[in-house]
Amino acid sequence: MERKHKHLATPRAAGMAGVVFAVLMATAIVLVRIALPGGADGDEVTVDAGQRSAVRTALELLPFAGIAFLWFMGALREQAGEGEDKFVSTVFLGSGLVFVATLFGAAAAAWTVLDESQQDSPFGRHFVYALLSTYAMRMAAVFIITTATIGRRLDLLPRPLVVLGYLGGLTLLVVGADVPWSELVFPAWVLLLSLNILRGRRPEASRPAAST
Repeated sequence: MERKHKHLATPRAAGMAGVVFAVLMATAIVLVRIALPGGADGDEVTVDAGQRSAVRTALELLPFAGIAFLWFMGALREQAGEGEDKFVSTVFLGSGLVFVATLFGAAAAAWTVLDESQQDSPFGRHFVYALLSTYAMRMAAVFIITTATIGRRLDLLPRPLVVLGYLGGLTLLVVGADVPWSELVFPAWVLLLSLNILRGRRPEASRPAAST
């Protein structure tokens, strides 16, 4: 019975939390990109009521995305178990926590911009995009690379997913802030990782005798 609880609490929890995060995060990114296609450097200074509504919806999704990501990250660490490398796992944990903190900071800053007068502050918009597209995505890149490294060393992830992780992490790390829609790389990779976990690639599956 104890083994069954652990079996449920790690791989499946990580997979489900990852799917929830990926869907919520991708939806928020799409809403913001559609509402503000020019980003921080857009020519428009004001946004209409429809754009504000889309951005508000995106901001309301971000806290739930952050909570799901924390659950996803914790379940991944539990799945790795005692075999994880302390150095890599420390970077993994730190990058994930800083990502969530930066994500929440960007959301809070965006709320202050929306709550201002009809004339949106260009400084406020630049600040929000800097937090989200530069700092949060850089931490997301480090998280992807460290997760792929842990998965490769412990043989938890298939090689194609590891390669995609390194490519996606390098993309966000090097050119993420300069390429529109590149933020979707992170939730897309998390979704692929979560689906791989839910398909049943579990270390315990190869050791059925250990549960007796």
